[in-house]
Amino acid sequence: MSIDVRTAIHDTLVKISAGLDYAATPWLLYQAVIIICLFLAAKLVARRVDPLLENRARQIKGHPGLLRVVAALLRRTNWIFFSVFLLVALTIMRSVTRSSQTHLIVIALSLSLAWLFASVLSRIIRNRLIGRTLAWLAWIYAALVILGVSDEAAAFLDSLALPLGTTHISALTVLKAAVLLIATVWLAIVVGNYLDERVQSSEELTPSIRILIGKIVKIGLVLVAGAIALSSVGVNLSALTVFSGAVGVGVGFGLQKVVSNFVSGVIILLDKSIKPGDTISLEGTFGWIRELRARFVSVVTRDGREYLIPNEDFITRRVINWSFSDNFVRLDVNFGVSYDADPHKVSQLAIEAAKSIVRVEADRQPVCWLTNFGESSLDFVLRFWIHDPQQGLTNVRGRVLLALWDIFKENGICIPYPHREIILKQDEHAVDQADLGHDQNAKIG
Repeated sequence: MSIDVRTAIHDTLVKISAGLDYAATPWLLYQAVIIICLFLAAKLVARRVDPLLENRARQIKGHPGLLRVVAALLRRTNWIFFSVFLLVALTIMRSVTRSSQTHLIVIALSLSLAWLFASVLSRIIRNRLIGRTLAWLAWIYAALVILGVSDEAAAFLDSLALPLGTTHISALTVLKAAVLLIATVWLAIVVGNYLDERVQSSEELTPSIRILIGKIVKIGLVLVAGAIALSSVGVNLSALTVFSGAVGVGVGFGLQKVVSNFVSGVIILLDKSIKPGDTISLEGTFGWIRELRARFVSVVTRDGREYLIPNEDFITRRVINWSFSDNFVRLDVNFGVSYDADPHKVSQLAIEAAKSIVRVEADRQPVCWLTNFGESSLDFVLRFWIHDPQQGLTNVRGRVLLALWDIFKENGICIPYPHREIILKQDEHAVDQADLGHDQNAKIG
């Protein structure tokens, strides 16, 4: 056992002995009773006040940050009243007694304020597990400082060490590294999200470049935060080479698809082949891109389904990007009319019908061509352009077909249906045999 640990244990025993001597005095019991009574009173007051404060808090609109802080305070009104009651009791008791007779109330007030401060700050973190963990760690550290045993606790944790060559890894080092790593990474994520929002709001950059810059900033800040946290507790970063080698082996065996999708996502952002808002078709999936992620692309179809397609598929498979160069898409509608109709007039009426649809581009003139002399009709193809394929293709084709039906009906142009002529022929030899048999029957009769 080292000299520092022995000294820490001796100092702790001395403080415990002094505490036991103080516990033998009647004032300790008086203070304990006062603390318990004030805690119960704070509970009762909080139950009466909470409904009134909640009604006032619901009137706060348009300030989500303020509302979050207010909600965190409302969940701890009993601790707020308890701290206030302790402060009032401490002020009154110090005016009529000695300071040594209020020592327990001072400790209770300090611990209450420390817990209130740590728990409220933890509500800023959206992850409840991480928030509660940080709140408890912060309160335990504050309690050790308030009780005056922080140095002894640090020496004890530092004595629980695991030597790895020249590296000295103790429980205190691990605890400090965990706290600093969680705090710095959380701060890096918050700053990264803020910078990402600023980049996404920039109109001078293309959507693909915005997403790429946002991802690089977030990942870079997290890596820098981790390096700073580990360096602050004295961890030699060169010792992580073994860990990086293990990660490389893991990538080689089990994380190939993950890394492939991540690299494919970076390539997609660099070559700008797809971007949010593009209308794409991939193996029967037709929809528009909602979001680009590090591992997948979110594609929303017309029926409301959201497909999470791996980035690798957009690199290795054939993708139809309807809006790669621009948003204009040409659609074809095939139809036929009766041979009695004038094909020149049919073409003119079909173009007018297409122009009557709102989604059809007026700047790009629709065209109508006679394509074939069919068995039952004159076959035409009507071609027109739209600029919003994400709104659907079938619906605009249906509207154009209805417009064709209406305008042809108004102008007496018929849309024929297939018909067939059937001619029945009898075999001449079979007819002669039937006549001969009829004559023989007549002679016998």
